[in-house]
Amino acid sequence: MTTPKRAIILSAGQGKRLLPLTETRPKCLVPLSGRSLLAWQLMRLEAAGIEEAVIVTGFRADAVEAEIRELPLKRLKARLCFNPFYSVADNLASCWIVREEFDREVLVLNGDTLPGPGIVERLLAAPEAEITVTVDRKPSYDADDMKVLSRDGKLLAIGKTIEAYDAESIGFLRFSAVGAAKFRAGVEHALQKTEGLKRWYLSVIDELAKAGVDVRIQSIEELEWGEMDFPEDVENLTRLSAGWVKAEAAKAPA
Repeated sequence: MTTPKRAIILSAGQGKRLLPLTETRPKCLVPLSGRSLLAWQLMRLEAAGIEEAVIVTGFRADAVEAEIRELPLKRLKARLCFNPFYSVADNLASCWIVREEFDREVLVLNGDTLPGPGIVERLLAAPEAEITVTVDRKPSYDADDMKVLSRDGKLLAIGKTIEAYDAESIGFLRFSAVGAAKFRAGVEHALQKTEGLKRWYLSVIDELAKAGVDVRIQSIEELEWGEMDFPEDVENLTRLSAGWVKAEAAKAPA
């Protein structure tokens, strides 16, 4: 099994539920313990051996470009791809904008997912499958969670409104070359329909799974992560990332 070297980050949204924090900057640039959310994501990807990041931008793309120029990336090369439909479409359109990037094994990371230590590595080490969806489990779920129903490691359904579920997606996926090609075809087909612009890309994953594509789950239970949707999330993620900064400082040579 080979390892993906490319990651796509879907960072086009403004994050209006976070206003006024996102009045002049996109959600991905909200600061968390001295680093932007995007900087944390790129740091995690680079540490796991990812060599290329394709960042889909939209709101304040210029600010994201400026951020990338200032980040101390060593091996990872980041490039931007602008989604002109960001204000009228959901993230399925962002996947369509970068559909040519699904020509090989690839990771896809939601722009509002903050992965903690070990999460990228665990996904990369997951058993081979056409598509792998990282999941977490908790005692209860709310209406905004992207719920997952699985059986014996196989994803059966994914969506916010499914009635039966046993986990939630954290917004981080791995595609084999075959899985990437099937996903691209699914995205292109979905956007031929009137409602396509208002769909999440994970709705295509749901369709593929129900059509018999090999979609598996990889649990990241007991590892730290977070999602940034509401102002209280920023507070929680700031506390979480502050612990990571403290741990980094403890490991640094005196």
